[in-house]
Amino acid sequence: MMNDIRDDLRTIRPVQNFERMAKRSDPEECNVIENRILVADDQVDVLESLRLLLKHEGFMIDAVTSPAAAVEAVKLRCYDLLLLDMNYARDTTSGGEGLELLSRILQIDDALPVVLMTAWGSVGLAVEAMRNGGYDFVEKPWDNGKLIGTLRRNIEEGRLRRLKKRRLEKVSADAVRDLEEARRTQLCLLPVEMPRIPGIEVHAAWRPARDVGGDYFDAIKLNENIMAFCIADVAGKGIPAALTMSNIQAAVRAYASVNRSPSEMCRQLNQVVWENTRGRSFITLFYGLLDSARGSLLYTNAGHVPPILVRSDGVHEALSEGGTILGPFPDSDYQQREVSIQSGDHLILMTDGITEAASSSGEQFSEGGRIHQFLSRHRSRTSEQIKDALLDAVTSFAGTDLQDDATLMVVSMH
Repeated sequence: MMNDIRDDLRTIRPVQNFERMAKRSDPEECNVIENRILVADDQVDVLESLRLLLKHEGFMIDAVTSPAAAVEAVKLRCYDLLLLDMNYARDTTSGGEGLELLSRILQIDDALPVVLMTAWGSVGLAVEAMRNGGYDFVEKPWDNGKLIGTLRRNIEEGRLRRLKKRRLEKVSADAVRDLEEARRTQLCLLPVEMPRIPGIEVHAAWRPARDVGGDYFDAIKLNENIMAFCIADVAGKGIPAALTMSNIQAAVRAYASVNRSPSEMCRQLNQVVWENTRGRSFITLFYGLLDSARGSLLYTNAGHVPPILVRSDGVHEALSEGGTILGPFPDSDYQQREVSIQSGDHLILMTDGITEAASSSGEQFSEGGRIHQFLSRHRSRTSEQIKDALLDAVTSFAGTDLQDDATLMVVSMH
């Protein structure tokens, strides 16, 4: 195959010059501006005429006389433009050979400008060729001035397209690296291990819909008996939501204290969100202080999916007392409530990525009392077992990857 290609090339350009051409495996060399043109035509007299014309105008050309040689040349070398004859068989006017070759060439290099030539220039064939990826069209016999102008214009436009493509590829590669770094950073903000307090067991799972997400959970040991914990859901997905989540994480860590009540915590967090976003973003959040010595939970719910307190006897209670979501208003006020929590009780906290997970028919996971029934059946299990079983249940129900950020936290007393 390579011998055939070099035989083709020898008629127009010395082999040693061909060997010095930029190789496709060397991307930087492909960017060099040399006005390199590959001419694919099966008529030697046409190739010679083009050689004389194009050389005089400062173009460097290589030529091939078969579709296979054209394909192999584009695979191995970089060109500024391909001048392609639409007909390789002289007894046909269909242009089918050229159309097939055009398709194969563009599979190799979809940014290569292709100018099509034919001695039988019909409008229908021209339209079909352009629809299949051709950039321009000229008829044989050609007008020298128009042909040179067409080639120069398409080479320049092709360079601009390739430059744009390279920039987009670089931006895309940079974005992937930035996103991966953001994911690593966000994972560092979430607790690796839950704090240990006698009588309290905590397990959690975090599944962003994208590489990063707006869900947040945390558990902080304040003293030997008291644990602060929270779960939050930032409106939106991706990097913007992740940035807001990181601000909330930092604020919760800074403000958490045995002397700061949940209602006061939510007032301060609301002020933080308001100052950072001026009402352009909002967050739902549940924050609680669990005292294992007293067997009590003091909490405030700022518009979050109400956690479910599952008693050892199977009774359920939704924890909804608190106030509105964080962020829309600077002076929002919040209430708090205290409930008892005893050995064998479980507190299930989740974001709407779980409650609103939908089946193929559009039914949500929380409909029909499904979650309450599940928790009643599994209340004798450990927090880790409940967490794993509930995640399996919602994933099986949705039948696909979850469409929203999903976070689950199970706090158990024993």
